[in-house]
Amino acid sequence: MFKSITATSASITPFLIRLGLGIVMFPHGAQKALGWFGGAGWSGTMGYFNSALGLPAIVVVLIILGEFLGALGLITGTLTRVAAGGLVIIQAGAVLTAHLSNGFFMNWMGTQQGEGIEYGVLAIVMAASLVVTGAGRWSIDRSLAAA
Repeated sequence: MFKSITATSASITPFLIRLGLGIVMFPHGAQKALGWFGGAGWSGTMGYFNSALGLPAIVVVLIILGEFLGALGLITGTLTRVAAGGLVIIQAGAVLTAHLSNGFFMNWMGTQQGEGIEYGVLAIVMAASLVVTGAGRWSIDRSLAAA
């Protein structure tokens, strides 16, 4: 089963997708887990997601770890399918609970209540493609699958 999770091709396309998505997702995860990039950190994120959003603590823990460790997994190509699958679930939850009511577009002009769904949709599609293809070239997964 482990080999089926890590199996991947030598294609550069999944590498480009996972590197781009990992780099973009890392600051979001680091905000939640470490308080970097102006984020609230672990306790602040737990408090906000628990009280303001009503999410159970275990769900918040999975979101924080999924975004932070998932981004690192994508960047290094480690357990890419697992990391990408987690990000699909996290982003789908964000789209459905926080962004859908704000329409499609991000709030570029500051004229709407919040951010729309376009960022989340892009992240979902990119992550879903990695669930299907695997990590591609220059990944730890590829090295593990060959061993």
